[in-house]
Amino acid sequence: MKTLSIKTSRRIELVDITSEVQKAVKDTGVQSGVCVVFVPHTTAGVTINEGADPSVARDIEGHLAKLVPHGAGFSHAEGNSDSHIKTVFTGSSETILVEDGRLVLGTWQAVFFCEYDGPRSRKVHLTVR
Repeated sequence: MKTLSIKTSRRIELVDITSEVQKAVKDTGVQSGVCVVFVPHTTAGVTINEGADPSVARDIEGHLAKLVPHGAGFSHAEGNSDSHIKTVFTGSSETILVEDGRLVLGTWQAVFFCEYDGPRSRKVHLTVR
């Protein structure tokens, strides 16, 4: 298992971690298999989406903030229920195929760490088999 450290700078932020995940895959020497990316946090997630145009990530951030607004009168005492709910939408893990030692992603796809309760220091765990 490999662990990536991610530092976020905003409350809601999608961080492109594709190159770090690809490096971790290369370092294992696995040529054909799967890479599981797992986020061990309840207010952060991971997703695959378009990475070529940064405005897509900004649009996702903005619309999730509108869909589940911070401070919308939730019961959770810590005040971050919106972050927990946003994590339900993206989920905590992605499984990505590996072929020829590379992630099998579409032309426009990238792997994003999704921060919903930042800024924070976070972890992302990877395993490649």
